[in-house]
Amino acid sequence: MSDLVLGLLGAIGVLAGLVGTLVPVVPGLLVAWVAAVTTLALQPGATPWALLVVLSLIAAAGTAASLVLPARRLATAPVPRSTLGTAAVGAVVGFFVVPVVGLVLGAVAGLLLAEQRRTGDLASAWTSARGVLAAYGVGVLLELAAGVLLGLVWLVAFVVRA
Repeated sequence: MSDLVLGLLGAIGVLAGLVGTLVPVVPGLLVAWVAAVTTLALQPGATPWALLVVLSLIAAAGTAASLVLPARRLATAPVPRSTLGTAAVGAVVGFFVVPVVGLVLGAVAGLLLAEQRRTGDLASAWTSARGVLAAYGVGVLLELAAGVLLGLVWLVAFVVRA
């Protein structure tokens, strides 16, 4: 396989992974990591193990940070797990009702409705829902940053080795 085709396939895979970090259904960082490691491994010549380890560490750190830090932030918020479960159910329903954006819309609607039912006040429900959304946003941004770093390391390594 030529370096150009391999590079294009790798770039498409890494970009798909970056999009996947924004779309909650696709494991974006995993897709980007698989694309980067595979194209480097298929490139002619010996692939330095250190490079594969660096890419793996970036992916693992990004995944861990995107899971741990938002969860820690949510632990300080007064939102019960039942509310988060309702948001998850709303996300699934929204995904099937309104393709693509329904996942996010359903999650927000489920979150807001569960909090409104729990607190009895729409203003305080919106306040706590904003806290959950901010924690989720932090996770997405951390995963996206790790994906961009992974993509840049892959790009530099691929171009240097080509």
